[in-house]
Amino acid sequence: MNDHTTSTQTPSAKKPYAQRGHLPNAGLQLLPDVLRHPAMRLPLLLVLHTILFTAIYAFAYFARFNFELNESRTRLFWSTIGPVVLLKLVVFYFGSHFHGWWRYVTFADLRSLLKVSLMSMVSIAFVDYFFMQFSGAIPRLAIVLDTFTTILVIGGLRSLWRFADESFASVVSGKTATPAILIGTGHRFGQLASQINSNPAMPCRVKALLGTDSDFRRKAIMGGVPVMGHISDVVQIANKIGAVDILVPSGSLGGKELRKLIALCNEAELTVRVLPRFEDAMSGGSKIPLRPLDIKDLLKRDPVQLDTTEVAKLIAGKRVLVTGAGGSIGSEICRQLLNFNPGELSLLGRGENRIHAILHELAPIAEEKAVTLHVEIGDITDHPRMDRLYRERQPEIVFHAAAHKHVPLMEMHPGEAVKNNIGGTQNIASLADQYGVGHFVMVSTDKAVNPTSVMGCTKHLAERVVYDLAQSSHTKFAVVRFGNVLGSAGSVIPRFQEQIRRGGPITITDERMTRYFMSIPEASQLVLQSASMCQGGEIFVLDMGDPVRIVQLAEDLVTLSGLPPGSIEFDFVGVRPGEKLYEELYFDDEATIATSHPKVRAAYASDFQDRIVGEPLDRLLEIADLDRSGIFNALRTLVPSYHQDNSPSKAEALATSENQAVTQ
Repeated sequence: MNDHTTSTQTPSAKKPYAQRGHLPNAGLQLLPDVLRHPAMRLPLLLVLHTILFTAIYAFAYFARFNFELNESRTRLFWSTIGPVVLLKLVVFYFGSHFHGWWRYVTFADLRSLLKVSLMSMVSIAFVDYFFMQFSGAIPRLAIVLDTFTTILVIGGLRSLWRFADESFASVVSGKTATPAILIGTGHRFGQLASQINSNPAMPCRVKALLGTDSDFRRKAIMGGVPVMGHISDVVQIANKIGAVDILVPSGSLGGKELRKLIALCNEAELTVRVLPRFEDAMSGGSKIPLRPLDIKDLLKRDPVQLDTTEVAKLIAGKRVLVTGAGGSIGSEICRQLLNFNPGELSLLGRGENRIHAILHELAPIAEEKAVTLHVEIGDITDHPRMDRLYRERQPEIVFHAAAHKHVPLMEMHPGEAVKNNIGGTQNIASLADQYGVGHFVMVSTDKAVNPTSVMGCTKHLAERVVYDLAQSSHTKFAVVRFGNVLGSAGSVIPRFQEQIRRGGPITITDERMTRYFMSIPEASQLVLQSASMCQGGEIFVLDMGDPVRIVQLAEDLVTLSGLPPGSIEFDFVGVRPGEKLYEELYFDDEATIATSHPKVRAAYASDFQDRIVGEPLDRLLEIADLDRSGIFNALRTLVPSYHQDNSPSKAEALATSENQAVTQ
């Protein structure tokens, strides 16, 4: 699913990241091996707290009398110390203070310490007053002193242990954490820097924060780390503090800013590494994984935030069918659906190998969530098979992601595009209407807008099929239209990477060509979001951000592969039949309005003059296997704006050549 790339670091003076290792706990290294065993944790903490509680109570009791002792006071001390220590051990045990090592102490633990200390004070006073031999035998001030001394001593020792662990782990282990720079300022970045620096497992320590244009705060200290300059000063600051790694939280920088940062770091042989998103890094885990840069980071827009409440209302407990479930988008939709606990999930696909693969991936998750999985091998153009599927599974929601999508191949085989993209959609959608499906969502493409290819033209007509059915059906039909997805089967990223591994050249159709890009999870999540907003008849268009030049994409991949700019040759081979230089997301006559989700807009076209479902579509499907030129003529009749050089020899020659660079 992901396009994995290597670090920007050139293989020179720095020690490989994987060899830096974890820094062990300094405090634990000082203990004998037998005491470091996990099974010894509870006994060790019980013994330690018993000793501390005894000493604390002795101090508090005698301090109450200014350490002036006599026989009666001493006798009262010895008669009460046992119950006091036992009560405190019981309260602290049930307050979960014996269930973790002290090296992980946080402010939340200190708040909990305050709570259980006060509870133990109340418990001691209660038992002393009602159950001791002499009611109220323990002086009240002694109980109060015992409580506050407990907070100071236990809290101080736990904090001291963590301080020692963080400060001396590298001394004990002999391994040194490398200095690092965190890009970004503000409260969240300070918290993240503090968490990294307090984690002995991290191979680096944040020594400086650098501000961006939007959040730069000079001369501030956040999380104990100083803000030392602007992002443009990264090389100078890195040289000053000896930094090796430049850390960037995922999604915190846009693609343009990240490219500038990479260019600066490449010159200085610094390594840019990506941290998890803030909500993941700050989730309380003891580890914060670092990873190399990925091409998705360079195209990054604001992270998608789902309205999970509305999506859950739609999906939870429902019978859901996904067509094309073995494909890039279909399989990711299935993954996302399991997060919302459907009652049943049917995976429909024509290719048994891909369906088998996604089944084995999802089966353990579905079992854990008590979701019933059904595997359905079948062709969406096979009406009897699809009818039986609907009759047996009775889906309440259908996500239709099955389609032929590769532009050059569909130029060579237009009849297959017609049968699958139009006929298959008509089958699936009309059966949804017939069997009373609640929601039907078709996944479409930006190539359906002002189409210049057979693939785009057939997807446009498939949109028309869904639109026509929406006008009279009780089923809520909708279309979700978006551009290219990173890492999909046969797409540009894997092709470019393979060409880079071979040493080039990278084949690109045209230097001017641009495309819209979105990650597969992002697109799939917004498909679910669109389904939750569907009222019937909408064409939802996803926010794809700014279009990306294919040349820039190729240059980024060369950089991420650890190669210097210009080391791989680019070969411009010309636009293939059916391709556009620039993709579009809307027709000129489509009005767009905002929806309840900022990443999704709804496009409403003027009513089509003629319905496509019926005789016009039937005629097209009848000739799909018979007359190649007749197919093109019929497509032009149904979509007057469609014009294309449909020379079979030219399309076939280019489609089978090395020029497979532009994703479809």
